[in-house]
Amino acid sequence: MENNSEQNNLIDGRALASKMFAQITEQVAALNFKPVLCDVVVGNDLVSLSYVNIKGKRAKECGMDFSLVQLPDTATDEQVIAAIHEQQENQNLCGLIVQLPLPAHLDSAKILQAINLDVDVDGINPQSAGQNSQLVPPTAGAIMAILDSLPVNLVEQKFVVLGNGDLVGKPVSSELKKRNYATTTVLADTENRAAILQSATVIISGVGKTGILTGDQVSEGVIVVDAGTSEQGGSISGDVDFATVAPKAKFITPSPGGVGPVTVAKLLENVLLVAKRLDINIDKE
Repeated sequence: MENNSEQNNLIDGRALASKMFAQITEQVAALNFKPVLCDVVVGNDLVSLSYVNIKGKRAKECGMDFSLVQLPDTATDEQVIAAIHEQQENQNLCGLIVQLPLPAHLDSAKILQAINLDVDVDGINPQSAGQNSQLVPPTAGAIMAILDSLPVNLVEQKFVVLGNGDLVGKPVSSELKKRNYATTTVLADTENRAAILQSATVIISGVGKTGILTGDQVSEGVIVVDAGTSEQGGSISGDVDFATVAPKAKFITPSPGGVGPVTVAKLLENVLLVAKRLDINIDKE
């Protein structure tokens, strides 16, 4: 049973996402066509498929079509790329995702480069950085939306980002720096790591290691956003040791129920942005 202080400082990602889904649904209904979101999955990873199913369910609830292309874990680079090209022939396609991580034998960079930048709603094609600035990578967009929802002056905060991965660390650091927020990236071998964490007023973790951030590492009144995901005992867990960090935090996201739902909403917002561009072209024809 959580105490009242923990309940009061909990950031409800599901509630924030629910409002976003309602707005997306309304705007999708106003389009002249039904946008399609496609997810290409290689293999049978249960955690990945669970997340894919959530995306598909939410897309359909918002009035979009969802297409799942599942290939065996023995698929070659050429087979995965062929599947991507085939899906990109669909004139109503407004988003294409390749579910990561891919099996080790595949050339991820080569495969991700096959995604058309116009439908790269996850921002995972290496060429997307800076090319399609209207489409913010969903997890980074979700973290920014969560921070913007808090009753705090973000300009005054000292941000620390744990991890420098392509899906969380790099894009969220980029978004923070676009706003000129004081931002430090911390890795496992960063000098003065403990002191940097203690000085942070906002910590965003996207490492993907269960319990890597503990209560003794953070200061009283810190804001903690847990964007890390890893599998533990068949379920998904975050980076933060919630039991020890939550009592010290001013605000904290739970896992699950924090960043995840908002990330899905941000993904569908990107699909909607692509759909609106396509809708304008349809009107002109």
